Amino acid sequence: MVAVAMVQGWSSKRSNPMADAPYLVCLALAEQAGKRLLPLAGQSQPGATATAGTPGALAKGLALELLIRLWQRTDQGAIARVCGMESLLLLELPLEWMSAELPSLKAAWINGGPTEDLLSGLQEHMVQGWCLSMAKYEEPRFTPWPAKI
Repeated sequence: MVAVAMVQGWSSKRSNPMADAPYLVCLALAEQAGKRLLPLAGQSQPGATATAGTPGALAKGLALELLIRLWQRTDQGAIARVCGMESLLLLELPLEWMSAELPSLKAAWINGGPTEDLLSGLQEHMVQGWCLSMAKYEEPRFTPWPAKI
């Protein structure tokens, strides 16, 4: 009976107490005038993010907020994506990790740290994630991230 309880406790990422308080974050890996930018928009969520694997209205709102802020920043100069199609991400992160660890991970990357370290740090702690893209005359597309090969 003890063994069964232990196995059930390890059965999924959701059993982790930190994952019980998810935070939805949209972030952009960008560069402006030779300086790295990592703006983000986030909001706690009352329930599950994804329905059938696709984020809902909250995700679209966060992406719109972030993209408007980036667009407004172009008054200061051109902005370029740093990671191609993986430059605009939507992640579900444990709130405790985001509050405690994300600021230092973000600062390390902005100050010249390897992009691979940033991406692997995000992947290691996310509950789920997506890349955002859009084609003309279509709704925003949320593609699972990292891509499964």
